[in-house]
Amino acid sequence: MKIIRPMTPLRQRMLEDMQIRNYSPHTIDGYLRYVAQFAKHFHTSPDRLDAEHIRTYQLHLLHQQVSKSIFIQTVCALRFLYETTLGRPWIAEYIPYPKKPKKLPVILSRDEVKALLLAPRHLKHRVILATLYATGVRVSALCQLQGTDIDSQRMVIHVRQGKGKRDRFVMLSPDLLPLLRRSWKLYQLQSWLFPGHRVTAPITRDGVAHICTQAGRAAHIKKAVYPH
Repeated sequence: MKIIRPMTPLRQRMLEDMQIRNYSPHTIDGYLRYVAQFAKHFHTSPDRLDAEHIRTYQLHLLHQQVSKSIFIQTVCALRFLYETTLGRPWIAEYIPYPKKPKKLPVILSRDEVKALLLAPRHLKHRVILATLYATGVRVSALCQLQGTDIDSQRMVIHVRQGKGKRDRFVMLSPDLLPLLRRSWKLYQLQSWLFPGHRVTAPITRDGVAHICTQAGRAAHIKKAVYPH
């Protein structure tokens, strides 16, 4: 059951500030959640807290050994709150970003990719993996693909509002097109290329991540397999 947090005036204003700037629903939800956790830690509204409280909270997150992703997103949320919503840019200057470690990406071999694409039993899962591999689109863009985005005449796929809120075209592989057509007919799809549990809604990012993980295990791949 999803917990509905009360919409305080400050929370409402931050929400509107992000909507005005066309932030994605995923980013908005995350920023509001991390600011709410910050306020809960001190049992007071963020507009009554200053740079020293933020520093204390960052140390708290480190002691809790939260992931780098959560730490960075918390920093981004607090910087937006103080710089944009509260109009206190001088406080934002005291919220440093952690230095990102430079790591080489995990790359699958040709044989591992082949095994991964053939591992799923369900055609839908196999087509999802094939589309990710053949197009290189982000998982959020893949979830939003619709049948009308496939242009078989020009052999391109229209990616709408991808990274940076920009539309773009990616090449449509001749090997991928028959799979997409087969899936469309088999599942009698209406709009979404990859619907979720309900045909009226697209598959979620978590759903795609789960498919990747399960396929990696089924293919006996020791490396971590993620949509990215």
